[in-house]
Amino acid sequence: MTTTIKVSDELRDRLKTQALRDGLTIGAHLARLADADDRRQRLSALKSAIAGTSAAGMASYEAESTAWERAELTDAQG
Repeated sequence: MTTTIKVSDELRDRLKTQALRDGLTIGAHLARLADADDRRQRLSALKSAIAGTSAAGMASYEAESTAWERAELTDAQG
């Protein structure tokens, strides 16, 4: 299904130039832009979650990560 969106001529031309530069249709280019923004939002939420992690929570994470890293190395040697 397709639809029409209203954008200025200037914006349409910018999007078209960008899409052509990358060998994409405008629709594919817009999808790529939307995907990039979704990723930016997820990373921003992750950054906020990490910043809000307590010292005890971070210590617990580090201990668990270390345990998993050691288990993985032990398994690889056997």
